Amino acid sequence: MSYLGVGVSPGNVPVYHGTDLRTVDRKVRLAELILRSVICVFALASVLLVATNSQVQEIFTVKKKATFTDMKALVFLVVVNGMAAAYSLVQVLRCGVSMVRGSVLLNKSLAWLILCGDQLLAYMMLAALGAALQSSIFAKYSEPHLQWIAVCDMYKKYCNQGGEGVASSAIALLSMVIVSGLSAFSLFRLYGGNKGAKTSAHW
Repeated sequence: MSYLGVGVSPGNVPVYHGTDLRTVDRKVRLAELILRSVICVFALASVLLVATNSQVQEIFTVKKKATFTDMKALVFLVVVNGMAAAYSLVQVLRCGVSMVRGSVLLNKSLAWLILCGDQLLAYMMLAALGAALQSSIFAKYSEPHLQWIAVCDMYKKYCNQGGEGVASSAIALLSMVIVSGLSAFSLFRLYGGNKGAKTSAHW
C-alpha cells in the first residue's frame, strides 16, 4: 500500500520509494515552471502598461500630462514588478535546466534560499499592489473630505490602461503566492524524508 511515495511495511514502518518521490517532484517542478512563467509574463506586462501610460489633457487652457510618476504608488508598483519579472525569469531558467538535466530535487540550502526569496517578493508585491489599489480608488472615486478630485473623470484612457496594469500585477501576485506554497512544500518535504532515511533511497 502506498500514498505519495510512502509505503507501509508489514511492521507498520514507513517506507519511502525514491522513484515515486521523484515522479511527484517532477510534477511539482512542472507546476512551478508554469507558474513562474506566468509571474514573469504578467509582471512584465504590468511594468509595460504602467510605465508607458500617459495622457495629455487640457485643463483651463493649460495642457497637463499625466504619467505614472505622478503617483508614487505606481512607481513602487513598477519597480517591484520589474524585480518580480527578473527574479522569475532566473527561476524559470533554473527550473528548465534542472528538469532537462533530470536533477529536479533540491538541496536544503538552495530550497531555503528560494523559499526566502519567494516570500520576500510576495510580500513586496502585496504591499505594492495594495498601495496602487488605494491610489487607484482615490483617482476613480475621489475623496471629498480631503478635497481630492476624481482624476479618472478627466484622464479616462490613463486610468483604463493603469487599471489593466494593476490587474496584471494582481495575477502575478496570486501566482507568486501559490509558488511560495510550492517552495515551502519542496523544502519541508526534504526534512520529512530524513525520518525514513534508513529505509529509503537517498533523495
